[in-house]
Amino acid sequence: MPLRRSWKEILQKLLMFSLTSVAGTIVDLGLHWVLCNYSFRGNYWGSYWIAPTISFEVATITNFFIAYFLVWKERVSERSLRSVVRHFLAYNLTGVGAYLLKLVAMQGMHWLFYSLDWMQDSTMEPVLCNFLGLFFSGGFNFFMNEFVIFNKLKKDA
Repeated sequence: MPLRRSWKEILQKLLMFSLTSVAGTIVDLGLHWVLCNYSFRGNYWGSYWIAPTISFEVATITNFFIAYFLVWKERVSERSLRSVVRHFLAYNLTGVGAYLLKLVAMQGMHWLFYSLDWMQDSTMEPVLCNFLGLFFSGGFNFFMNEFVIFNKLKKDA
């Protein structure tokens, strides 16, 4: 049975989640920039679909290990390979939902920049769109982690 949490506890977890998500953001944006600049330069599908997919998955793996071993460590009742795999599969599944949300936001930002003729010849434009998309996916990802994947349960009396 789920245990009610105080707003203070939720805000503390949100702050910790936000601080540790910086690592995933750096991985995501850094790898996205490298891929756009060196592998997919001038290629729309590569820069706006393939590169963000690769960079987001690598960032998801990074964030999972931080979440599992630091942010929600007290909520992991069993430390085993089975536990890591089970939590990772759930984490990655919610990551796919967050990714889809990010991708929609990213495409919207690209459309807006394209319509306004901003940064169209810059290799930083896809990275900026990606960064703005991360804001939308971050809130969804926190909610899923706090209330689904690492949900706090009442201890049996």
